[in-house]
Amino acid sequence: MIKQKHKKITDIVGNLPYRIALSGGWIDQPYVSKHNPSPPGSMVVVAVEPQFRWMDRCGICGSTREIALKLWSNQLPGEPPEELVRQLYEIENRDKAEASGSQDMVGIIYPGINRLDYDFNIHGGIFPAHIESNNDPDIASWLGDVIHIIPVGPRPDGYNPLGRKNFVPEWVARLGQSGKDCFEAIVNKNLEGLGAAMNECMLCWHKILPDIVEHPTLKIDLLVLLEYYKSNYPGAMYSGCGGGYLYVVSRESVPGSFHMKVRISKK
Repeated sequence: MIKQKHKKITDIVGNLPYRIALSGGWIDQPYVSKHNPSPPGSMVVVAVEPQFRWMDRCGICGSTREIALKLWSNQLPGEPPEELVRQLYEIENRDKAEASGSQDMVGIIYPGINRLDYDFNIHGGIFPAHIESNNDPDIASWLGDVIHIIPVGPRPDGYNPLGRKNFVPEWVARLGQSGKDCFEAIVNKNLEGLGAAMNECMLCWHKILPDIVEHPTLKIDLLVLLEYYKSNYPGAMYSGCGGGYLYVVSRESVPGSFHMKVRISKK
């Protein structure tokens, strides 16, 4: 049998972007945002070029992307992006006991760096009340340079981040604020501010959903690893629950890391 030759990696993994989530994640879930005393709370998602295949079960919304590829192939339809988000959300979460947050869909469909504002009183907190997008190529290039990505490992079988829930309003408000601070730091190319926002997000995650980083199925001490990078660089955070990838903010090189390229709008 003659093996098929692929000219580009997108011939294998598809042309739709992946997405990374930065500070504020989980505020897109209504059962979190309803505890926010000062809505809206925000989070940041970034559309990423498919330069390689990201690992599954690592908080990169791989399952959402697979559904989108089957639904739309390699090209998003020409419909308004907010309608595409709702279509993809409905298809992915049909018959699901625990719904995926809409930030997964937004991160694939909206190019660039996006701040998603969630208010439980608007759309029931399911969809953003507002999306602030930035597609400045200079800012996108800067973010790609200062985020260093280290593979840690997929979340293990039997892992569930929702075992312990401590949705204290103060901490939910801080979570939502970390997303605002993150976006502000990025658009101003403020490295220290970006690191601080990511550190704050991890602190909030540990407070409201401790099983994100502490769970019996985890074989890696995620807190010790995180603390090392927080202590030696301006900031660090995990890509998702149970590890995945570690995002480290730094002007200097970080051993064992690689970079991503932000996909921006071509318009």
